[in-house]
Amino acid sequence: MNKNNNPYLTEISQELRRNLTKEEKHLWYDFLKALPQTINRQKVIGKYVVDFYCASAKIVIELDGSQHGGQKMKQKDQERDAFLNSLGITVLRYSNIDIHKNFNSVCVDILSHINTSSVSKLTPSPQGEG
Repeated sequence: MNKNNNPYLTEISQELRRNLTKEEKHLWYDFLKALPQTINRQKVIGKYVVDFYCASAKIVIELDGSQHGGQKMKQKDQERDAFLNSLGITVLRYSNIDIHKNFNSVCVDILSHINTSSVSKLTPSPQGEG
């Protein structure tokens, strides 16, 4: 166990894993769980608990319900995204409505980001460019 993990957040993340939202369950059981990459549910990163995390691609997947529409929550989401971006993590956000109405498109988008990230890690960058 990581010594830097906040035991309170670890407890929250375990509770959230036991009580996924309907949309999180749909994405997990009908897509993410079958991927060859390891995807963690309700993963603690810093002072945040993210919905899904793919460490090999450094991607966080967040599902946003209606509570994310308010200005205060948008500000918190921006701060959280900035923190995760500072760690080299890309944040993908989808609304619960996207999960209900555009599930296949969401899955294609996630897979595209995972594959792009995996390819860029395997492809050496040209020397002397930048």
